[in-house]
Amino acid sequence: MKRFSSITDFTCNKRVVATLGTFDGVHLGHREIIKKLVRSASESNAESLLLTFFPHPRMVLKQDHGIFLLSTLDEKYELLKDLGLDNFIVQKFDIEFSNLSAEEFVKTVLVDKFNISKIIIGYDHRFGKNRTADINDLRIFGKKYGFEVEEISAQEIHDVSISSTKVRKALEEANISLANEFLGYPYSFSGEVVHGKELGRTLGYPTANIKVDENYKLIPKNGVYIVESTIEGKNVKGMMSIGINPTFENHPYSIEVNFLDWSGNLYGQTLKVRILEFIREEEKFSSLEALVARLKEDEQITRQYFDKYVEDCPSADR
Repeated sequence: MKRFSSITDFTCNKRVVATLGTFDGVHLGHREIIKKLVRSASESNAESLLLTFFPHPRMVLKQDHGIFLLSTLDEKYELLKDLGLDNFIVQKFDIEFSNLSAEEFVKTVLVDKFNISKIIIGYDHRFGKNRTADINDLRIFGKKYGFEVEEISAQEIHDVSISSTKVRKALEEANISLANEFLGYPYSFSGEVVHGKELGRTLGYPTANIKVDENYKLIPKNGVYIVESTIEGKNVKGMMSIGINPTFENHPYSIEVNFLDWSGNLYGQTLKVRILEFIREEEKFSSLEALVARLKEDEQITRQYFDKYVEDCPSADR
């Protein structure tokens, strides 16, 4: 899959079958669209193309800096690269781009730049300045400029309109199993292991403190979770705490992972943390002894989770 940093960088000698949208999270609904896109391009000897935008349009048009995304650009690329796509374009979304009328976008981008033969789009997609155009307008432009429009209905997408909004809500409510079901893979984030206060070490539960650079990346609500990471080529199980550790005074917000049955120096490394299940809410304990006792319970729950996983999936390498 070729990756382009703007529409102007794109070149192709064939005609193109395209789709467009933010594709945040590349969830199961998105994958249905991409599957159709790749198949259609192959059948017509064209190249498949996905056009996405960054920053998220709401960050630009509504100055909504409180929106959190399911995938960074690099994560989106990693999720897309094995789906058979030929081309992936990330277009900078700014006020100038947002002011393109629907027909200007169709003529200058889809027709002149992409040489489009077909666009495959969700049933509810809207585009153009102020999002005034819909799929019916696209069909009119298609007849005018000589390209086909194929609609993906809600019923075709697993009979449910699986949306990034629903995934975000599930994560914000710590409903990890539902979020992962919508996504089709375990939700994850990546970050550098940095030095913390090393309080976990004194409790017998040393942790890797993860610093996530992208401030727009959605992190689930505060609490304790079952997670895993790949370290030195092996899947390592762990339990993660997100929050302010209220048992300790003036503790800053942190993301800390205790890896079970593993030890070593991770400082400076970038780890991908896959979130598998929620254990409990963040709590303030009356003493360190009470905290350690609860950590032992969390560890037991985590080990039981992975033991059950291996029972259900005997070939799993954990």
